[in-house]
Amino acid sequence: MDVVVSNNGTHNVALLVGYGNGTFASPKMYSTGSSSSISIAIGDLNSDNRSDIAFINNDTSTIGIMLGYDEFFPNQTTYSTGTVPRSVAVGDFNNDDYLDVVVANRESYSSSVFLGYGNGSFANQATYSTGTWPFSVTVGDFNNDTRLDIVVVNSWNNTASMLLGYGDGSFANQTTYSTGTWPSSVTVGDFNNDTLLDMVVANSGDNTVSILLGYGNGSFANQTTYATGSRPFSVAVGDFNNDTRLDIVVANYGDNTVSILLGDGDGSFANQTTYLTGSQPISVTVGDFNNDTRLDIVVANYGDNTVSVLLEYGDGSFVDQKTYSTGSAPGSVAVGDFNNDTRLDIVVANSGNNTVSILLGYEDGSFANQTTYATGSTPISVAVGDFNNDIRLDIAVANFNDANFNEDKEFV
Repeated sequence: MDVVVSNNGTHNVALLVGYGNGTFASPKMYSTGSSSSISIAIGDLNSDNRSDIAFINNDTSTIGIMLGYDEFFPNQTTYSTGTVPRSVAVGDFNNDDYLDVVVANRESYSSSVFLGYGNGSFANQATYSTGTWPFSVTVGDFNNDTRLDIVVVNSWNNTASMLLGYGDGSFANQTTYSTGTWPSSVTVGDFNNDTLLDMVVANSGDNTVSILLGYGNGSFANQTTYATGSRPFSVAVGDFNNDTRLDIVVANYGDNTVSILLGDGDGSFANQTTYLTGSQPISVTVGDFNNDTRLDIVVANYGDNTVSVLLEYGDGSFVDQKTYSTGSAPGSVAVGDFNNDTRLDIVVANSGNNTVSILLGYEDGSFANQTTYATGSTPISVAVGDFNNDIRLDIAVANFNDANFNEDKEFV
């Protein structure tokens, strides 16, 4: 596995090539031309079986494309977006087997769609209206027509925008659905076992998650809300009690907990059970860290420079956290097997001291002390993928120039 980091304050991205034993080469820097590359998506954009990088440049209102050539990336090609692009995702929107890109533009209240030619280049953007302050975007087939659709959560007016895809790369006008206050994160899953995609939204302004069940025609039932802890900022899904029903985990930035909401399989959820984390949990993801076929949880704790690992008993309950040191102000966490030993490892982006931390996993769910690697300025988001086709995982990190996640609603 290798690592690529987008460095918001230093106008570059960093690629860290993995040796397959859990260690990484020194970073190679590639210019982005922007000091605000805050979101990254990974995919094969030119059909050469190599992972490429799409990232948004917040300060220049562009999207940058870097095509992967084994262990290096050439200079970026940029494409204009709307104003203050905030989030990016990829998918094949016109069913030509080439990946396309969608960007949520916060200040222009729009999403930009870039259709890929399969060679790493893209058509100019087509823009579609969203709600106010679109903050997070993801994709899925919400009307079962084998065409990808787009969903965006809009933080300022408390809605989710659904844009149904026509299969030719164009999209219908948005249909909006009410969420809670200040939605900050969205993900999808089938919560009522009807084979139709539903969505869950973390609402950091009113301490809830919203469940919107899909009808399979691209429309959704009105939200049902469930209480979380204070300031839920990140949401993930998984089956935590091995009943084949999806459950929800939420990182609650305001009260240092994670909330577990077990799914009943009909789209409803039990009341939350909370578990302590470190200070100001900002990012959560799941994985089986002790190879017992049960999903565990890892949380990045922004306020005390740690990650919390919570191992699962198999009935939806969890062991008390065990914490491991990271760098300063960890803002994002992801998992992958970085040393090819069939055990999941942890990677953390440390926004306070411009590093990523690698914590190699032991088979019992414990982890080695961190090894750190330098990045550019203020890394806040991390993802993994094989960027040089060596069957080793790599890491992508997006970095924001502000070194904290404060109480300003721009960050919720």
